[in-house]
Amino acid sequence: MPTDRQKLIRALFDEYIEMYAARDERLTTRFGENFSGFAGGSDVLVKARSEWIRVMRQDFAQVPGRLGIEMIDFWQQDLSDTVVLASAFFHLHLPVPDYFLARETTRIVVVFQREEGIWKIAHSSLSIPYRLVETGEVYPLKCLQECSKQLETQVEERTRTLEETNRNLELLSNTDGLTGVANRRSFDHLISLEWSRAQRSGASLALVMLDVDHFKHYNDHYGHLAGDDCLRALARGLVQAGRRAGELVARYGGEEFAVLLPDTGRDEAIEAAQRMQEAIWSLALPHAGSAPGMVTFSLGVASLMASTEKSPDDLIQLADTALYQAKDAGRNCIRPAADQP
Repeated sequence: MPTDRQKLIRALFDEYIEMYAARDERLTTRFGENFSGFAGGSDVLVKARSEWIRVMRQDFAQVPGRLGIEMIDFWQQDLSDTVVLASAFFHLHLPVPDYFLARETTRIVVVFQREEGIWKIAHSSLSIPYRLVETGEVYPLKCLQECSKQLETQVEERTRTLEETNRNLELLSNTDGLTGVANRRSFDHLISLEWSRAQRSGASLALVMLDVDHFKHYNDHYGHLAGDDCLRALARGLVQAGRRAGELVARYGGEEFAVLLPDTGRDEAIEAAQRMQEAIWSLALPHAGSAPGMVTFSLGVASLMASTEKSPDDLIQLADTALYQAKDAGRNCIRPAADQP
């Protein structure tokens, strides 16, 4: 049974999607003053509310007719009393002849923040699964016809995969009950999906594996209820440290977390891991059994160019090995995988 907060998050998301699909100009009033976001095929972070409104109006002008949204997967995260996050995968149907986009998977991430008692949109990232947009475009209308011809052979396989995925998702919960972030089963599903997306676009996929240092001692000293509170605080810190569209924080098992970073190379992944480490340091959670006197992570970082010769398991193995190297190095440090291409 959904809680009142879960119903609120879903209602905020559904309202956003409906207004966007209807090309409703009133949506321009829903963005917060400190808004940021990524639009369509762009990898440029828009940091000004006024600039985002300009991009959105450009979007509405390019495709003025109503969009069709065919939802595939949805999850939500309750980050604090004033910040919530909703994310979804869906098929996007444009009001123009289109074969390619309607059968591919689009991802959206929306962060809502309560400002003076009103829920405002603080971040929005719409990620179209390829980079074929031309200057001035949000949607690559000029190349859709050519792409449709090239991808006819992939449609049947993609459809079978999505049908199987949907059947599995009906049976499995995707949220960790303790921390509110994605659980292991959700992580396994999403890393496979992101690997397929990266393989088609020739992009890199990165993974950061994190393990709480001396967590058994923490539980023994402070008690398991405090340990649960600690894990919840760490999960919130990792989510809030994210900056790019599509970043996924998951509880991988016990006191171990995983952060999936789409379209991210080795150097960017290390920088992301440093932000995560600093975010956890800033929490300053007391830990009597840790040398710094506070809760810290050991972090392993890996990035791979997705290909048919490798698999998501290879990426996980690289990050896991790097994590153990970080532990062997004394903990509270970051180690990148040594044998990446």
